[in-house]
Amino acid sequence: MRELIETIVRPLVDYPESVRVETSQTDKTITYRLFVHKDDMGKVIGKQGRVAKAIRTVTFAGVSTNQQKRTVVEIVDQ
Repeated sequence: MRELIETIVRPLVDYPESVRVETSQTDKTITYRLFVHKDDMGKVIGKQGRVAKAIRTVTFAGVSTNQQKRTVVEIVDQ
């Protein structure tokens, strides 16, 4: 899933080398922290959060079919 998030985000940003994803898990939650360059935050979030919502939807769909865990995608600037 980490690679999928990176594949979706890299073409959208001006600084693709700054894109990275860290994963952490608990009993009930999988958290993906998406790190992007501070100048790319607006592109990753999108107008009214549409791009961020699409990334979260794809991630949720991919994880929920395999596991019964809540999925969280956090977008963080570097």
